[in-house]
Amino acid sequence: MGTNREILSKGIKYITISLPCLFIGPAVIHFAFINKLQPLFYLILAIGIGICIIAMIMLFIGLNTIMKSLFNK
Repeated sequence: MGTNREILSKGIKYITISLPCLFIGPAVIHFAFINKLQPLFYLILAIGIGICIIAMIMLFIGLNTIMKSLFNK
């Protein structure tokens, strides 16, 4: 049972994209909560939540792709 290296590299690329987002998203959310009195509070908070959601989706897709490459499904 061999590993499909092309699909494995796609999964690693997805995870590589999600890793910076996993750190940037909570930092942006924290920055938004520090500056609650600013007029752009809700916009910055929405951007941070969006980055976190994108990170979770990309991580799930990456892990799913890696599992497909390992088990040939």
